Amino acid sequence: FPLRTPSTSLASELAPPETIKAEIVVYGGTSAGVIAAVHAAEAGRDVLLIEPTDHLGGMTSNGLGWTDLGRDGTLGGRALEFYRRVHDHYQQPSAWNQQSAVQFEQHFRSIRPYASKLLAKQGVMSLFEPHVTEQIFVDWAKDAGVQILYRERLLREPNAITKQAAAIRSILLESGKRIEGRVFIDASYEGDLMATAGVSYAIGRESASQYDETTAGFQPSLNSHYHRFVKPVDPYVEPGNPTSGLLPGISSDPTPAIGEGDHRIQAFCFRMCLTNAPENRVPFVKPQDYRDADYELLLRHFEAGDTMLPIQIDPMPNAKSDVNNKGAVSTDFIGANYAYPEASYHQRQQIVADHLRYQQGLMWTLAHHPRVPQSVRDEFSQWGLSRDEFASHDHWPYQLYVRESRRMVSDYVMTEADCFRKRVTPESIGLGSYNLDSHNVQRFVDNNGLVQNEGDVQVSPG
Repeated sequence: FPLRTPSTSLASELAPPETIKAEIVVYGGTSAGVIAAVHAAEAGRDVLLIEPTDHLGGMTSNGLGWTDLGRDGTLGGRALEFYRRVHDHYQQPSAWNQQSAVQFEQHFRSIRPYASKLLAKQGVMSLFEPHVTEQIFVDWAKDAGVQILYRERLLREPNAITKQAAAIRSILLESGKRIEGRVFIDASYEGDLMATAGVSYAIGRESASQYDETTAGFQPSLNSHYHRFVKPVDPYVEPGNPTSGLLPGISSDPTPAIGEGDHRIQAFCFRMCLTNAPENRVPFVKPQDYRDADYELLLRHFEAGDTMLPIQIDPMPNAKSDVNNKGAVSTDFIGANYAYPEASYHQRQQIVADHLRYQQGLMWTLAHHPRVPQSVRDEFSQWGLSRDEFASHDHWPYQLYVRESRRMVSDYVMTEADCFRKRVTPESIGLGSYNLDSHNVQRFVDNNGLVQNEGDVQVSPG
């Protein structure tokens, strides 16, 4: 983004439309989309990959360079091939321009000894820079013979999709192009093709009773990790005065019953690629429309005694880092994304812009605000955006981390019963290994009259 946004009327006036045919059409150049397209193309199929932006790889090439692994023995198939390609890249001396491979490994093991398995598997590397993985995806798709349409989006109108019985036969893009295919794969984060085609889906949190789950719905007691307020913080604009109103980002809705479902989805953020290499570091800039009030909860939490640096900085090659949410107030813009799944393209762009503005302000606050503890400012000021990443977007990731949007509801719905292995999966299509991990969905006023985060789930399946 930003994307061109032709009106639907303009698209419908383009006549006659250009028609492109392929056996398999993949919508969304995420890592899943690229892999699907490559796999099909290498099997001899005629494949078209449609990507609304200028970039391939989704979050894998947009800052999420730290791969969470449970049992590394679960890694296989095309994913294993990808990590081998990453490994091969970093075997080249030319891949290291800010530190040597040996220096990186020594640094990594010194600060993340518990995660040494990320470096331990021979021939595989699961830590990587964004531009490296994007190039891997681009080269992989090119070598496989995948035809790619960049900067093309689905026309999200019911008449934009032609079906024969339940099968999609063609789709119409905003540009007026008509895409015909035998098989359509929706590999986007939003599920726009799925939804426009009339496939059933859910948004938000199911109640605990819907699928007989212990972790579903409103479950404030599950938030026992450090992604919460561990010190007492007043939620009101004027501390102690409820009539003064709530600070930004705190829900005023009535507190639901335990296990009750709602419309809320887990928070989004940008997975920044930061660096502490001075010659590659771009300083954080204070947004023009910066407001202290947007970060008052953070500042009060510091003043209440929590002086932890509230972002997770995980090491990546060449003195870079994958940055993620950590603590009570961090990169997750909690509560600002509820409308995103069903929003128009234009509305989504505004939501993304709001997230960018919030996170830019957060970074400046941590580095410079006088109410931030000096120890935190000193620690964070050594970091900045990476000059050699995301150059056309002021070094911020091209894509927002859409953790959750529409979820297909089909004949089989995966629930915690599958994760806890209370039922045997009848037909495996993939293998993963990690804990139940969901980020916070809201801030609310608890029974003690204090602000608290809710929605964080960090439960091990054993």
